Amino acid sequence: MNASSKRIASVDAMRGLAVAAMLLVNNPGDWSHVYPPLEHAAWNGWTPTDLVFPFFLFIVGVSLSLAMGARIEAGDGTSLRVTVVKRGLRIVALGLVLHALAWWLMDKPALRIPGVLQRIGLCFALAGLIAIQWRAAGQRVWLAALLVGYGALLLWGGPLDKAGNIASRVDAWLLGPHGYEWDPVTGLGHDPEGLVATLGALATALLGWRCGEALRAGALRQLAAVGLIAAATGFALDAIGLMPINKNLWTPSFVLWTGGLAALVLLAAHALIDRLGAPALFRSFGVNAIAAYAGAWICSVLIAAFGWMPTLYGQGLGWLGAWLGPRAQSLGFAVAFVGVWWLIVRELDRRRWYWKI
Repeated sequence: MNASSKRIASVDAMRGLAVAAMLLVNNPGDWSHVYPPLEHAAWNGWTPTDLVFPFFLFIVGVSLSLAMGARIEAGDGTSLRVTVVKRGLRIVALGLVLHALAWWLMDKPALRIPGVLQRIGLCFALAGLIAIQWRAAGQRVWLAALLVGYGALLLWGGPLDKAGNIASRVDAWLLGPHGYEWDPVTGLGHDPEGLVATLGALATALLGWRCGEALRAGALRQLAAVGLIAAATGFALDAIGLMPINKNLWTPSFVLWTGGLAALVLLAAHALIDRLGAPALFRSFGVNAIAAYAGAWICSVLIAAFGWMPTLYGQGLGWLGAWLGPRAQSLGFAVAFVGVWWLIVRELDRRRWYWKI
């Protein structure tokens, strides 16, 4: 949150990996030809792509702990409240601006209100406020209450299919045409970054905070235990049929499964990078995460709005499709897109230019 905050290379690298993966899965050359692991699960279940956003939100919580933990312990919580809320609102505002740009240039029927940055901003602000107000025991109570309470709401609210679940019904009522999907005839809709499911996403950020505290204290066995227990519990809830792993609803089992895996990846990255000196791959993406995500979004909108895709994709990569097929061509475009942004963020890092909001 400020220049003096302690940086841990493994955290920057893991954040950067999540951002690079976002760019990869969000920018195929042809949405009709995507390898299955690079697509989201149709509804229940998960693919590697479904790990990207929860891993990023988990790192949001970890980063909050590294930036604020010592200051909270020193009694500096009052001033941090304003900082956390302002920054969270700025992230939300940036997300709305990016959606407004897409709505304007691409002639979309309605401005979509929820989104990735909007969810990140809300979770950033709320997780920060909870961490400032409550110490470890209170944070654990909040985490348990979110998991149990949100799970009970989903089970009480009806079937967990796409049309009938309570999260989609409430979002459709609140957002109408301003959600990702909306049927004006039936009044049904769905948004994968909807407001109700943000309760589950907030739990992911709080789990990240607690793991960040373990990392900050050097309690690596605790970090390993949290990762193993959380992942096993989330997997078991899905396996016995009590609560499916579902990214769209950000179910409690999804929180635990992805959060547990994220904790184990963080532990492995810390051991390899911080302790053994392995290179911090993707660090340049991690220290300029907002710039990379927002810049790539604007780039994608401009490519689509001004009709540049046939030239870039068809003419530029047609040889790859003729050689290896349409899926390889589509992936080739995504890889090239990430590569261009890797060059950009690497140069920004070399010049020590970091965009913060």
